[in-house]
Amino acid sequence: MAVARVRDILAARGGEELALNDAYLNPQLGRIVRTLGLDRRWVRGDGPYLVDERGDRYLDLLCGYGVFALGRNHPEVVAALEDVLDARTANLPQLGVTLLTGVLAEELVARAPASIAAMVPANSGAEAVEAAIKLARAATGRPRIVYAEHAFHGLTLGSLSLNGNAEFRDGFGPLLPGCDPVPFGDLDALECELARGDVAAFVVEPVQGKGVNLPPDGYLAGAQERCRAAGALLCVDEVQTGLGRTGRLFALEHWGLEPDLITLAKALSGGFVPTGAVLCSRAVMDRVFDGMERGVRHGSTFGGNDLAAAAGLATLRVLEREGLVEHAARMGDLLLELTRPLVDRYDIVRDVRGLGLMWAIELGEPAGAGRRLYRAVDRAQPGLAAQLLTVPLFHDHRILCQVAGHRMSVVKALPALVVSEADVRGFAAALEEVVADAERMPTALASLAWRVGRQVVGGRR
Repeated sequence: MAVARVRDILAARGGEELALNDAYLNPQLGRIVRTLGLDRRWVRGDGPYLVDERGDRYLDLLCGYGVFALGRNHPEVVAALEDVLDARTANLPQLGVTLLTGVLAEELVARAPASIAAMVPANSGAEAVEAAIKLARAATGRPRIVYAEHAFHGLTLGSLSLNGNAEFRDGFGPLLPGCDPVPFGDLDALECELARGDVAAFVVEPVQGKGVNLPPDGYLAGAQERCRAAGALLCVDEVQTGLGRTGRLFALEHWGLEPDLITLAKALSGGFVPTGAVLCSRAVMDRVFDGMERGVRHGSTFGGNDLAAAAGLATLRVLEREGLVEHAARMGDLLLELTRPLVDRYDIVRDVRGLGLMWAIELGEPAGAGRRLYRAVDRAQPGLAAQLLTVPLFHDHRILCQVAGHRMSVVKALPALVVSEADVRGFAAALEEVVADAERMPTALASLAWRVGRQVVGGRR
């Protein structure tokens, strides 16, 4: 049986997406999408928008979990990939090196803190974290990795061993030994672990992606100081926060950090080619690859391929030429300015927080008659209240965003860095409308239940 050409598949089989998913991929994901009424047939991506088969445009605040920092289908990245294909480069010689990956490493190192001198290519954020674990252990000769509670570092077995979320870990054990959590923000707990003298590295997100948790004042700088004093490495996981997301090229710049290791991925792809990287110090590089017989002790078959390198170079060029890092800082400030007042206006809003274009709103128990109902709902399904915002934002305002984590009443937004001021203001206005509706707890829950029930019944048919 011949396999059809891609353009013929796209033309002839549109509309089969969910059926194919249910038959050959993950039917439980299909159930989630249908239940929440997110089962649109997406036919195009355009900057910060997703476009469905009817031509309706949705503001995408999920952003591929941060992958589409430049928006979808940025022409500069498309052109860079076409350049590589047209050049018919000698990609991935394996026992040899190519130009583009070296230039990408040069450009990233030039923009990184002074502590960084080299790059180890990877294919994803999870793989970059796996590499960082290996590099830290090899460079220090120590076995243990310390990470923060509620962290998210990936879903492969090694990176999962650093995940502070039971919903991802349960059922996949035993995980890597020697990986131990400390409370995020607790320097005393970190110091206690470091004092044992066997910690290779402390791996930490500068802003935690699950919940958008910002570090307390002085925490990250204090962690760096304590790691250095204990002979442990500091690894800053910038997979989601890096490359402009927080209003700086690297989020670590907000705190003046100079870590030994930095993991990157997501935005580095330009939204096209799976890619990742570990930026590391010269000391780490020299201790790991310390002789010809150890020259290939770590690698990745597709790591550093020419298409990935071209996408990364184009991403850096667009970020700088279009001033997107500074734009993210301005739009992030505006978004907080417009949404923080919701904390004072509505009982159901517990907190609004963010840094750059990494933003979240947290719900809590309302005062008065709605409190008992909120508690009952939260006992039945922790975090369900957050869907009081995400579902109407999608259906009534054509805005796609996400609950920030399992059993969390937190809604998260990761707009593309190209998002316009008009869209930021439009999101803030839509958000206040759905928050005001959510405050009317019995009515809001009844409306949500009706929407979800209708989708479930429709799915069964």
